[in-house]
Amino acid sequence: MKLGPEIRTAAGVVRGRWENAVAVFRGIPYAEPPFGARRFGAPVPVKRWDAIRDALEFGPPVPQASHAGSVMSSVSGTGDGSDDCLTLNIWSPDPGAARLPVMVWIQGGTYLENHSANPHYDGATLAAAGVVVVSMNYRVGAEGFAHIAGAPENRGILDQIAALRWVQDNVGAFGGDPANVTIFGQSAGGACIAALLVMPVAAGLFRRAISQSMPGTYFSERLAAAISTTIAAQLGVRATIDGLSRIPPRALTDATDAVIQKLPEFVESWGPMALTPTPFSPVVDGALLPDAPWRALAGGAASDIDLLIGHTRDEFRLYTARPGSKPTVARMTTAFGHLAPATATEDVYRLAYPDATPEQRYELLNTDWLFRMPSLHLAAAAHAGGGPVWLYELSWSFNREQGASHCLDFLLIFGTLSSAEVRAHPAAHPNAANEVTHVANDIRTDWVNFATTGKPGWAPYDPQTRTTRVYDAEPITQPYPEERSRRIWRTHRFDILDLLRTD
Repeated sequence: MKLGPEIRTAAGVVRGRWENAVAVFRGIPYAEPPFGARRFGAPVPVKRWDAIRDALEFGPPVPQASHAGSVMSSVSGTGDGSDDCLTLNIWSPDPGAARLPVMVWIQGGTYLENHSANPHYDGATLAAAGVVVVSMNYRVGAEGFAHIAGAPENRGILDQIAALRWVQDNVGAFGGDPANVTIFGQSAGGACIAALLVMPVAAGLFRRAISQSMPGTYFSERLAAAISTTIAAQLGVRATIDGLSRIPPRALTDATDAVIQKLPEFVESWGPMALTPTPFSPVVDGALLPDAPWRALAGGAASDIDLLIGHTRDEFRLYTARPGSKPTVARMTTAFGHLAPATATEDVYRLAYPDATPEQRYELLNTDWLFRMPSLHLAAAAHAGGGPVWLYELSWSFNREQGASHCLDFLLIFGTLSSAEVRAHPAAHPNAANEVTHVANDIRTDWVNFATTGKPGWAPYDPQTRTTRVYDAEPITQPYPEERSRRIWRTHRFDILDLLRTD
């Protein structure tokens, strides 16, 4: 192993290590621990340090249900370092003055969980393709996304912005070009990217954006307040800084989980969001996040940002393929009553997909409402606002059970789904183990080309041709492949989700 490279950042020197031909730096703090007096506040830039700081291990996770660190039981921070969670990681093939394109990964996790130490987010393979890769931890759950009186909204996204500012100030020393930053993210991360596109405080921090499988849920302050009030009531406090600052993170995540378990009970007052797996989404407050992304992009916001957006073919299969997840008749009826466009019923889906079973129509509805149509409509909005935009769909899959489901895309982009894993899957397609490497290479090459030049390799999207890159065993470019669903949703307007009624 080569001697660890040492890089001077604005806050101090960090020492990473060479792993094969990539220099890796893990657990670099970009903000102070968000606890004690800083809890529920905007991120505060990290203080300077004097000695060389080893950047060899990932930083601790932010508070979430699976976190076992002592910070979960503290309201003021701890002395064991488990509160120093706002950190980022860098993979660089050429630290120094190379001025390579920079790709900043924003992970998903239903706004509730995840951590940059997830081995499926290892940036080495992507970095070896000629880019500097950055990933980060940002606050999730109530710590990052609950509406709390007296606290700024969207604290998790403010963390992302703080990390992007750190990138602007420091990535040049790691071989990156701060003038050529692409943000890319999946699921909740993809929706955060759509928000970042239209947030004035994020202007100038990136040049390009890739939004993968974005959920189309953005909350009004009124809806977000109703949800956080219900979570706080589980603890016998009010949803204010004063009330919740006295509650340890573990108790807050437990209270959140209690509300998640009964989300469908709130559908008549909270509306469609109660049929999703999470009580959190970005909050449109009219200031920090001025408007829902579709309307803001159509109005010309981010028209100078290159945008690549798309989804997998079978997004919601990730959820319906789980054991015991078969929907009841009542749940399917509720879904069509609350998620389908006003002009559509289950009969419309039955006519469009005559060979689908009721369970498959339920899956299609959730796939369309939550992921596919928000992505397609965002592409149309970006085009209407004068911005350059490209559209894609991942239709390749490696097993019969999950198809091209939610989360398959990032496994391919990061190269963390191996041929051996595919071959070992009991429901693997016959040739999938041979296909996975070149399908992953196809997508990764296009992502790197986009980050480098702003052009992924096919024609931009426009509403007439609806040109789409479809990733299968062999990639093809064609009109948007989900035409039946597009027609069902063509007059729908995605917008801010609001409270339906107060009880």
